[in-house]
Amino acid sequence: MRIVVALGGNALLRRGEAMSAAAQLQNVRLAAAQLAGVAEGNELVIVHGNGPQVGLLAALSGQASPAERFPLDVLDAETEGMIGYLIELELRNRLPASRPCATLLTMVEVSADDPAFGRPDKPVGPMLAQAAATEAARVNGWAVAADGDGYRRVVPSPRPLRFLEIEPVRALLARQAIVVCAGGGGIPVAQTKDGQHRGVEAVVDKDRSAALLAREVDADLFVIATDVAGVYLDWGRPGARLVRRASPEALAALDFAAGSMGPKVEAACDFARGSGRRAAIGALADIERLVADTAGTSVLAGDAFVLENAPPDMAGGHRTVGSGR
Repeated sequence: MRIVVALGGNALLRRGEAMSAAAQLQNVRLAAAQLAGVAEGNELVIVHGNGPQVGLLAALSGQASPAERFPLDVLDAETEGMIGYLIELELRNRLPASRPCATLLTMVEVSADDPAFGRPDKPVGPMLAQAAATEAARVNGWAVAADGDGYRRVVPSPRPLRFLEIEPVRALLARQAIVVCAGGGGIPVAQTKDGQHRGVEAVVDKDRSAALLAREVDADLFVIATDVAGVYLDWGRPGARLVRRASPEALAALDFAAGSMGPKVEAACDFARGSGRRAAIGALADIERLVADTAGTSVLAGDAFVLENAPPDMAGGHRTVGSGR
């Protein structure tokens, strides 16, 4: 079976954790242990998020003068290499030496006219208090928005159109390699009138990119691993319920937060609707169970809408309906 797994940036660096190398490595090891089990007997493509990481690099770059700051596309490339390296390293420590694994820097083409450039909504970087967010916006010219209990910088998130390295991805899969690619949604580039490509100041949503990639490589299963156990109705409330199964039409009819669970639901529905195959959304620690269809939210054309009660420790939470990263 050919499986595409999308690892959320907030799954690799959980909400509230210190933005440190040690914390990220620990979460990567958790993911690698699950992915190594999935890789046995299957073809595997891994996509990862980079929101917290690219936001941190942007904040550090913002301390330099404007002329010395790196644009977001370059920072996207840096985080794609950094996180891809950690994933590949930990996978290699768990896989047979005969199983090849490769990390591929991946450019994704977007339209320079995408309306997303006029309404930034993709959260990146660390959580900030309101006063600190207001000051950061004033000093750096950032757009900021509420995210849970705090505020984060938000940047444009144009839709991915195609991958410039899709043929190398296919060639690696043909050699039975595990491929880590399209990290952070890919490095966003736009085509100019003269046919050249130029980097753009944006972060492509990795779930949308992963869904496109899953279709492009003809995946049998698309898994989105995040920091919650699945898609919930009335998230954080005493009556919260897990959506265990749903058709893409039923799930798409519900309302989810645009900056968090919304793109995941959209990506899962797009893949299930377009391919006729299953997509799954759930926790990083449950990847093997998501593949086995014993955990998380399963999205498949024709599926009945099935709800389960949430665990007791979710009651009394503060997140909005349908939230999650």
